[in-house]
Amino acid sequence: MSRQSGDRLALVAFMQAGNTSVYAGSWRHPATEHRYLDASYYADLGRLLERGLFDLMFFDDRLAMPGIHGGSVADAVRYGARPVKLDLSLVLGVLSQATSDIGLGATYSTTYYAPYHVARTFATLDHLSAGRAAWNVVTSVNDREAQNFGVASHLNPAERYDRADEFLEVVTGLWDTWEDDALVRDRASGVYADPTRVHELDHHGAHFDARGPLTVPRGPQGRPVILQAGSSGRGRDFASRWAELIFTGDPGIQIAREHYADQKRRIAEAGRDPATVKICPMAYTVIGESAAHAAERERMFLDDLVHPTASLTLLSELMNYDFSVHHLDEPITDELIEKSTGIRGLVQNLRAHIGDTVRIRDLAGHRATLLQGPRFVGTATQVADQMEEWFTTDACDGFVLAATHLPGSFEDFVRLVVPELQRRGLHRTRYTGSTLRDHLGLERPSVSRGPAHV
Repeated sequence: MSRQSGDRLALVAFMQAGNTSVYAGSWRHPATEHRYLDASYYADLGRLLERGLFDLMFFDDRLAMPGIHGGSVADAVRYGARPVKLDLSLVLGVLSQATSDIGLGATYSTTYYAPYHVARTFATLDHLSAGRAAWNVVTSVNDREAQNFGVASHLNPAERYDRADEFLEVVTGLWDTWEDDALVRDRASGVYADPTRVHELDHHGAHFDARGPLTVPRGPQGRPVILQAGSSGRGRDFASRWAELIFTGDPGIQIAREHYADQKRRIAEAGRDPATVKICPMAYTVIGESAAHAAERERMFLDDLVHPTASLTLLSELMNYDFSVHHLDEPITDELIEKSTGIRGLVQNLRAHIGDTVRIRDLAGHRATLLQGPRFVGTATQVADQMEEWFTTDACDGFVLAATHLPGSFEDFVRLVVPELQRRGLHRTRYTGSTLRDHLGLERPSVSRGPAHV
C-alpha cells in the first residue's frame, strides 16, 4: 500500500501490571520505580503517555506464574521472571479516571473466561472511559494456566482457535444486543428503554450457549477495539477475521514487510478492507545523547540484566514445554516444536530472522531480552529515522512500544522522540477525537441485529 500525505503512525504502549515491563530484566535497572503495587503508579504512567499523545496503552496478562520450567515457580519468583500480575479490570478502572484521552486496553483469555463476562467487562469499561476500551484477545499459552482453572492441560492450538472464533461471535453478538437508540428514559410515560430494540442473542454453538441480552447498553464506540497477536498461520487467519489492530513480533524490517503483505492479503481474503486494520510490531527504543551513549545503554540491557534462567523460565511458559532438560546450545528441532503446544510462531519468526539453526539460547533471549521486535537505538533523530523507514516502506502501520525500564523509557520517548515525529508530520500534535476509534481512524460498527427482541 502507498502512504498518503498526512498519514501518521499508530503509537501503542505495551504495559505489564506487575514487577517488570515486557523486558524481563527491567526490575533490576537502577532507574526503575518499584511502585507497581500502588494505584498512583499506573495513573502517572497513563498521564505520561497521554502527554505523548499515544493512541493506546494496553496490558499483557497471564493467568499463572511461569512454572513450566523445572515444574516449579521457584525460578520465576527467584529471578523476577514476571511472577506478579495484577487484576487488569481494577488497573484500567484507575486509568479510566486518571486519563481523559488515551485508549485503555487489557488482555483477556478466550480459553478460561466466559464470553458473557468478557463482553460485560469491556462494555462497562467503554462507558466508564467515554469510549476508550480495547480488548487484546489471547487464547492463553500453557498448562499452568489451565491448572489454575481446574483443567489438567491446555488445549492444543487448533482447538484453542476453534473456541476463540466462537467466543468472538458470542462477545460481539452480546455487544450488539442493545441498539443505539434503545434507551428512551421518558419520565412522563415511565418508559425506560424500548424492548423492541433490546435483543436476545440466543446463541447455541459447539463451545458456548449464551441467551443474552447483555446487561450493559451499547457503548460509545459501538464495540470496543479488538487487538490480536497471532503469528502462526492459524493465528494470522484469526486476526484477519477479527482484529482491528494486529500486534506482531518481527525483529527485522524485511521480515516485517513480508508479514505485513501476507497479513494484509489475508485480511482482504476475509472480506475486509486491509486499510482499516493497523499492523504494529513490538519495538524497543534506546535513546542516548549520542549514538555511542545509546549503544552503551543497549549493551547494558542485553548483557547485564536478564539472568539466563529467567530467559528459560519465560520461554518454557510461552512454549508450554519444559526447557530445563536441555542445554542452552541445543538446536530447536521440528520434533521439539511438535512437543510444545504454546506459541509456535515464535520459532518461525526467529528462523526467518537468523536462519534455520536456532538454538535454545537464541529463542530464550528472543523472548526475555530486547530481541523479539526491532530495537531502535540512537539519538532521538536516529530513532525517528528508523521508525519512519519502517512506516514508509510498508513494514508497519505504527508500533507497539515496550519499555526497557519504567517510567524512564517512556519519559525519554515522550520528551525526545515525540517532538521529532511531530516535526515530520508522523504523529499528532493534539487529540482531535473523543474515542479510541477516532484516534485510530476506525469506523464505529453498526449493530448486527439479534434474532429476537426481549
